[in-house]
Amino acid sequence: MYRSHTNAELRATHIEETVTLAGWVQKVRDKGFMIWVDVRDRYGITQLIFDEQRTPKEVMQKAKDLGREFVIQVKGEVIERESKNPQMLTGDIEILVQQLEVLNSAKLPPFTIEDQTDGGEDLRMKYRYLDIRRNPIKNNLIFRHQVTMQVRNFLSERGFIEVETPYLIKSTPEGARDFVVPSRMNEGEFYALPQSPQTFKQLLMVGGMDKYFQIVKCFRDEDLRADRQLEFTQIDCEMAFVDQEDVLNVFEGLTKHLLKEIRGVEVKNFPRMTYDDAMRLYGNDKPDIRFGMQFGELNDVAKHKDFKIFNDAELIVGIAVPNAADYSRKQIDAIIDWVKRPQVGAMGMVYVKYNEDGTFKSSVDKFYDAQDFQQWAEKTQAKPGDLICVLSGETSKVRAQLSALRMEMAEQLGLRKADEFAPLWVVDFPLLEWDQETETYHAMHHPFTSPKVGDIPLLASNPKAVKANAYDLVLNGNEIGGGSIRIHDKETQKMMFDYLGFTEEEAQNQFGFLMNAFEFGAPPHGGIAFGLDRLVAILGGKETIRDFIAFPKNNAGRDVMIDAPAPIDQAQLDELSLALKS
Repeated sequence: MYRSHTNAELRATHIEETVTLAGWVQKVRDKGFMIWVDVRDRYGITQLIFDEQRTPKEVMQKAKDLGREFVIQVKGEVIERESKNPQMLTGDIEILVQQLEVLNSAKLPPFTIEDQTDGGEDLRMKYRYLDIRRNPIKNNLIFRHQVTMQVRNFLSERGFIEVETPYLIKSTPEGARDFVVPSRMNEGEFYALPQSPQTFKQLLMVGGMDKYFQIVKCFRDEDLRADRQLEFTQIDCEMAFVDQEDVLNVFEGLTKHLLKEIRGVEVKNFPRMTYDDAMRLYGNDKPDIRFGMQFGELNDVAKHKDFKIFNDAELIVGIAVPNAADYSRKQIDAIIDWVKRPQVGAMGMVYVKYNEDGTFKSSVDKFYDAQDFQQWAEKTQAKPGDLICVLSGETSKVRAQLSALRMEMAEQLGLRKADEFAPLWVVDFPLLEWDQETETYHAMHHPFTSPKVGDIPLLASNPKAVKANAYDLVLNGNEIGGGSIRIHDKETQKMMFDYLGFTEEEAQNQFGFLMNAFEFGAPPHGGIAFGLDRLVAILGGKETIRDFIAFPKNNAGRDVMIDAPAPIDQAQLDELSLALKS
């Protein structure tokens, strides 16, 4: 038996007991005649004491040779600690060691295994197994487990069945690049790793499973960022004989359950907003509604005043930044420089200070008067003391630019509080979006999304106006889940493929298995998929998912710990009938 107790278990009630502990050496304090060692495991820390008057001489000598991160086993008596530490669970006791065995010595780690470490992110990712020993990462992984278990229990209790679907599948167009896997037994042919189990969960509904879920790895060969990895985990769900309202009710319930059980927060209100309103009021389809600063469109009150920049713009739109009218010129210039960064792309910004006394001071005073600015204030819902920030340009670009500014100002003003949660359903997405480069329509979600029944006749005359039976769940400005009611009959699915530019042969080659399944009695069905990594990070008060993943990739898509991706040898290439470009 390596241990009788963990390192968080012992209390004053255990005094005079003989115990066996094991773990890693956190710290050594050697006073010569007395040595204190903190030993750590996943559960906590216990202080060991080696006393030359009470500890065997050979054990004392071993203790002097201990270093950080040595793996040890000790046996000794639980005694009362003279200098108690109320910050430690085991702070009332210590172990008077009688036996010590070094299970494994250790090199000096490249960074300190402490909550506040001296290791940079790149170094800690290279030695991720050491980083996991630190409480912040360890606790994040335990937190992820707790969220996952709550999800499994909630869905299982409501009749959902967890079913595994294949990882080696056929490449299908789902919006991002596939990772492909060459087949040794079928020369010149390839599997793809799934971007989602979409078609399989629909086939499970055809198979009569009724309610399915899976916590599943998915793969997309796309650029990385703080909330995206090449491989990610979905809570993938599907239900038969449901409409949109059924799906929203179940997964609103799941989100409420997680917020209550994981964070102790009761959220009753899940407002709904159409996609069009989200774009008009917030400039994006995943708005953070924990704070205001809704967009005010100013075209009808800002054009035709001899200000050419506005007169030439497709859209003029502004926000009222609360209590920022007293910003200095230096502070405002910093905001202007921020929106002009390449990542945002604005040409500049017009500002209006709505002073506490009701007067206005603007960067365009020579073109507009107080009456004009009063109208701007009404459109942006500005109050005395606010700063009105205005951008202009092409509609799609300027909305995205102002959306970025809104989030930046909220961050600066401390309005994005990690312990506040504001969920939102965004509904009525466009079914199709136009691609200027290819001059074809693409499915905004995926080609299996059902159009709103009343909009189907518009497919022939006005495809842009067709709304999808689709919905996204947004939490604190992040999309945490998205889904739709699916097409469940062959004719409608065939029509959808036609509008997406598939020939009949292409549709049959890519999705013939699904079309054929629809001929054998497919029920109405729909579902949703949550991004588990992102959901866990937000519940944990963060927006960067990397620290909630055991072994993440860096921004270049590399695992620097195992040095992957890596070349493979020629024998493997030959087996797979692959040749590298010279």
